[in-house]
Amino acid sequence: MVTSDTRDDMESPKAAGNGPVRRLLALMRNTWRTLTSMGTALVLLFLLALAAIPGALLPQRNLNESKVDEYLAAHPTLGPWLDRVQAFDVFSSFWFTAIYVLLFISLVGCLTPRMIEHFHSLRAVPVSAPRNLGRLPKHHAAQVKGDTGAIAETMTRRLKGWRTVTRERDGDVTEVSAEKGYLREFGNIVFHFSLLGLLAAVAAGKLFGYEGSVIVIADGGPGFCSASPAAFDSFRAGNTVDGTSLSPVCVRVNNFDADYLPTGQALSFAADIDYQAGDDLAANTWRPYRLEVNHPLRVGGDRVYLQGHGYAPTFTVTFPDGQQRSQTIQWRPDEPLTLLSSGVVRIDPPAGTYPDADERRKHQIAIQGLFAPTKQLDGTLLSSSFPALNDPAVAIDIYRGDTGLDTGRPQSLFTLDPRLIGQNRLTKVARVNLVEGQDTTLDDGTKVRFDGAVPFVNLQVSHDPAQIWVLVFAMTMMAGLLVSLVVRRRRIWVRIQPAAAGTVNVELGGLARTDNSGWGDEFEKLTERLLEGYEGTPAVGEKAERA
Repeated sequence: MVTSDTRDDMESPKAAGNGPVRRLLALMRNTWRTLTSMGTALVLLFLLALAAIPGALLPQRNLNESKVDEYLAAHPTLGPWLDRVQAFDVFSSFWFTAIYVLLFISLVGCLTPRMIEHFHSLRAVPVSAPRNLGRLPKHHAAQVKGDTGAIAETMTRRLKGWRTVTRERDGDVTEVSAEKGYLREFGNIVFHFSLLGLLAAVAAGKLFGYEGSVIVIADGGPGFCSASPAAFDSFRAGNTVDGTSLSPVCVRVNNFDADYLPTGQALSFAADIDYQAGDDLAANTWRPYRLEVNHPLRVGGDRVYLQGHGYAPTFTVTFPDGQQRSQTIQWRPDEPLTLLSSGVVRIDPPAGTYPDADERRKHQIAIQGLFAPTKQLDGTLLSSSFPALNDPAVAIDIYRGDTGLDTGRPQSLFTLDPRLIGQNRLTKVARVNLVEGQDTTLDDGTKVRFDGAVPFVNLQVSHDPAQIWVLVFAMTMMAGLLVSLVVRRRRIWVRIQPAAAGTVNVELGGLARTDNSGWGDEFEKLTERLLEGYEGTPAVGEKAERA
């Protein structure tokens, strides 16, 4: 019966506030249970693999920013939308990070109770024998001569390597419970702990690591030093890296070797380099190293990888007053099989040639076109027939005017700014094909000579302080998984009870907690060992079973 006092209590502000609070707590509890379920962890793991697909199919800024720019230029409608959803920065995007963090939380909440359960299993004593051992998959019974206590002691001693416990039952019945295979639980613990450690190590590497790519010209090129992010063509820093504490490594490339099949397919790449790191920088000591694909240089916590290569043509411009300027700059390989490349060279006249700055700006030279390491001509159309530097040639357009070098505005390394051409600030003055050593003369007497090409290599410098832990956790995870799959939990019970004078009934039962594969032979051998030396006959009313 609800009285007026009770109704007042139910309608009080305190009672009214308990309902929403309880619902909120229930919602949080149910959300946590759903998030930390094994099903949710598997779904998140599948989503993580699914989210990584765009990172494999689309160019990524941290690996090759120029490829991203090419994709955006080739897909003017789709490209900007993909860029808005960070499809070109997949592994640092907000949605990939959200899936990763949720997966980590789900695994922690899911695996922690399982790890606790495994710890309890490791410390647990063998369970008591079932009431009817004859119903177990493996069973054997015999009647032997001896004393109950002595036989129980012998059985326990012969179960060496098993965790055993002896229990006394009513009616002078003695039971020996034994269990083996606890290493399976240990393997499960190692696997689950290593999985969490692996995720944590990968996250730590993303936070405290960095990665940069740089193009270095071989055969006497200037090389580079990784003292600051400005030394790289592209640089990706972890969330805690500000670029002021990079491990300085200096590299210069002496030569580059490549072997190709007759079809042009590459067999191997290698570069002979000199490097400095640590105390070598102060002493100005260079150390040689043979840098190959999948064999990085490891020094000072950094790894220097050989990622790619191409060619850097050299052009020499002789101005009307006889002064010369030469420049060697990398061109972008457009065809991976033949290394037909495209690019731009911008050359500023010497100050003495045109004293007036505006006049000098009007006589800047820009060279844009194609480079073929092994030329192949179809009329005047240049292409490449082989990626090796056998017969280099170029097909170029030569422009004169303002190349934009003095504007301070960033420009593409491989193409001219079309706005400069559209505004007539750059004027095409020649189109010509040149082989190595050949030149052409412009209308004002300026000569442009193609001096050949040298290889360049694309180097990637990676710093990941957690890399060794990723390896350790990956190896221990595989070891734990192997142990948990190979080792089986097995249980055996021995029930000893008095029979006729001077004899006892010995009943054995065995059970594998997983599958029974191989357990039959082991149980038979174990039975023979336990009953070895005892004389007797099968128990009355039963026969020995070797199931």
